[in-house]
Amino acid sequence: MDIKRAKAEIKNAIQAYLAKDEFGEYRIPAVRQRPVLLMGAPGIGKTAVMEQVARECGVALVSYSITHHTRQSAIGLPFISKKQYGGQEYTVTEYTMSEIIASVYDKMEQTGLKEGILFIDEINCASETLAPAMLQFLQAKTFGAHKVPDGWLIAAAGNPPEYNKSVREFDVVTLDRVKKIDVEPDFTVWKEYAYQQGIHGAILSYLEIRKNHFYAMETTVDGKRFVTARGWEDLSTILKVYEEMHLPVNEGLVYQYLQHRKIAKDFANYLDLYQKYRTDYRVDDILRGNYTAQAMHKLQEAPFDERLSVMGLLLSRLSEAFQKAYEADLMVTGLHTALLELKERFQSPYCRETPWETLFAALIEEQETAFARERKAGLLEKTAERARRKELERLHFFLTETKKAGCREKDAAFAEVKTLFAAEAAQREDAIEDASALLDHAFAFLEETFGAGQEMVIFITELTTNFYSVKFISENGCEKYYQDNTELLFDEKQKTILQDIAQAKTELDLLF
Repeated sequence: MDIKRAKAEIKNAIQAYLAKDEFGEYRIPAVRQRPVLLMGAPGIGKTAVMEQVARECGVALVSYSITHHTRQSAIGLPFISKKQYGGQEYTVTEYTMSEIIASVYDKMEQTGLKEGILFIDEINCASETLAPAMLQFLQAKTFGAHKVPDGWLIAAAGNPPEYNKSVREFDVVTLDRVKKIDVEPDFTVWKEYAYQQGIHGAILSYLEIRKNHFYAMETTVDGKRFVTARGWEDLSTILKVYEEMHLPVNEGLVYQYLQHRKIAKDFANYLDLYQKYRTDYRVDDILRGNYTAQAMHKLQEAPFDERLSVMGLLLSRLSEAFQKAYEADLMVTGLHTALLELKERFQSPYCRETPWETLFAALIEEQETAFARERKAGLLEKTAERARRKELERLHFFLTETKKAGCREKDAAFAEVKTLFAAEAAQREDAIEDASALLDHAFAFLEETFGAGQEMVIFITELTTNFYSVKFISENGCEKYYQDNTELLFDEKQKTILQDIAQAKTELDLLF
């Protein structure tokens, strides 16, 4: 199955395993909570999906790659102790707590979360001395003498033998005790994740044209040639930094991440074209409504690959605007919640004698502590984390500016804070209005250029795939999106139905 379906299966398993009965006991006892075993090619997102699942389920995550461990670190170190048996004293060997189990307890202490996921990557690549311990771990949920705490789901991942010479195959006894999920790479599914992670627009546009280049794993006389989802994501990160620093990007850099010479060269060439299209078509001008008839005519006459690339440029720029608006909304919403709490403290009879500066500083300290816990627990995705950082920075700014204003009373201090907050809310509205204008101009340009053609269908489909565009349009609306989405996609569905009917009629004619 694809990684999206695998993610849903894991989330369902967690919810079922953590469900409790009326007595507060887990409905599925620990002995029946089968570990989840993800098996699939390297670099397709097995680790990333575990991070997403933990965050979305609100549980902690402890992640280990078992290839980094020896038998001693996994099981613990031996020591001699004395015990009484039948009235006689004996020396026995015991073990210190496993480093891995200790990390689970450390995570519980750091985050305050008592339930979570213990994820062991590359589990079928354990060393020969560690292999028996891994089997015991999967079968009995223990490392040595130490059990994984209740409320913790065990998840593991491994690569099939064709990808790794160090792989050890599990026997039937072990496989009969796990919930095995086979995962395959799928660009369409990965694209949804890519939009949310802000993957470079050139990569998304290129893979839309060359879907077969999304994942490749080949063995040649010269060795392995491969491209993985991890490689594309890491390449995206370095491309963005290089662009910001105005550093040159060449085929050599691309090959460091896409270790398949043909695909690396093809993408490097495409990247040059992508940057050229950005300049030739003046994409920023299009999104500001300043496009010309010449640009429209040029795109109408362009090859389909070029048209897709220009739409990719438009979508990439729109996605940035949507993400900016989303981040601003998260930040202002968080500020509003914090200031409501501040107002309650200012008005509380228990805080009548406490200076407002002390109350404000204490609130900020509590917010920072909560943020640190959320970060350690991995409960914040990238954009939400940025919004929280900005929220804390603004709270510090509000405190400083209110002190500068010389406010003495709580009412005067809060009035000053409200004024500062109003400026932040206005900036959020500006971000929303800016994104709305860009979207309207993109629709206008594509409508004038292609009418109700397949390009518009592709554009609307991509907007529907992108997390940030869906979030933005659902909250702020877009008349052209709803209108064209209904008309064009219904029309496409109707065409598909008519084609199916025609195909069925042809098959009947052949039969009779």
